[in-house]
Amino acid sequence: MDAEKSGEKKQVKTPKVQFNWRDALELEGLLTEEEIMIRDSFRTYCQEKLMPRILMANRNEVFHREIVSEMGELGVLGPTIKGYGCAGTSYVAYGLIAREVERVDSGYRSVMSVQSSLVMHPINAYGTEEQKEKYLPRLARGEILGCFGLTEPNHGSDPGSMETRAKYNPSSRTFTLTGSKTWITNSPAADICVVWAKCEDGKVRGFILECGMKGLSTPKIEGKFSLRASATGMIIMDEVEVPEENLLPKVSGLAGPFGCLNNARYGIAWGALGAAEFCFHAARQYTLDRIQFGVPLARNQLIQKKMADMLTEITIGLQSCLQLGRLIDEKKAAPEMISMLKRNSCGKALDIARQARDMLGGNGIADEYHIIRHVMNLESVNTYEGTHDIHALILGRAITGLQSFTVDK
Repeated sequence: MDAEKSGEKKQVKTPKVQFNWRDALELEGLLTEEEIMIRDSFRTYCQEKLMPRILMANRNEVFHREIVSEMGELGVLGPTIKGYGCAGTSYVAYGLIAREVERVDSGYRSVMSVQSSLVMHPINAYGTEEQKEKYLPRLARGEILGCFGLTEPNHGSDPGSMETRAKYNPSSRTFTLTGSKTWITNSPAADICVVWAKCEDGKVRGFILECGMKGLSTPKIEGKFSLRASATGMIIMDEVEVPEENLLPKVSGLAGPFGCLNNARYGIAWGALGAAEFCFHAARQYTLDRIQFGVPLARNQLIQKKMADMLTEITIGLQSCLQLGRLIDEKKAAPEMISMLKRNSCGKALDIARQARDMLGGNGIADEYHIIRHVMNLESVNTYEGTHDIHALILGRAITGLQSFTVDK
């Protein structure tokens, strides 16, 4: 009563919120129960089954084909597709899956991304009902493995100039495909190839090729210093006869392959941050354990500044990926949004991996610490499915309305 008479107000104590650096902007609270369950289940698989394999797989350049079947059993292949034995998850769940597998290795994520986004997606989006029923259930189970052929020896960022040709034969109702594709993930181990070729009318069309067709070969590319736990090769077509029913009929032009690439780039945006998270956590623990001049390295101001930068970029990136995933689920995402985050995640992840390698000193180049493997992998991830600079030009075109890929003569 005395306090009220004197006009004093009772102070209310606000509980102090504890900062959780492991989830700095509370991403967890923005996920659904189903998304958390899918992520946690797959995280367990990745850490218990993939992580023990990766050191020697990378060192010896070995692709373990059985992981595709294991992923199929877990329902993470083509997870956003509804029906045909697929899980029908949200795109956010797909992103979380990509993040967990790339926390282990970008090569493993590449295998999964190609199967899901570059093989299953075009069959589902552009294929006939017969094609979907024939291929999707087996791809979803990991029973068969697919690859995607767009890049050529002379044409990477400029797929519209591809040299691979498809000639229609009306008497046999087949197409004859001639040409070559390169830097093709999964091709040496693939059972089917989704290949893009230019037809006689000048339009780019998609075809499903089955390994074993006469004139089709998929040699391995040797000597990679990156993505060594996945198989990379070529697709060489020497007058391969492809039945008309193997044409993907619902798309023509570059919209077909670009639609596939956008699907995959979204997963890469999440996945690259998973690799960055591994490097950040590994560098943090190393500098806490490493004693120099009588104190942990982590006590050094420069080390703490680097970790603060890493945490900031990872946190902002994950929140952005979550927002993009929600927009894709609501069918409100523009391709430029995907370009922006693919570019940002890959560039920032590569920077973080390099910083982490530096923080480990000489040990940073030893593969048993895993960081140098992530550095080498991310060099590829920053390049494939649209280089860092190409995505900048995509964004620049959107900002200015001016096309900078080609100059009119």
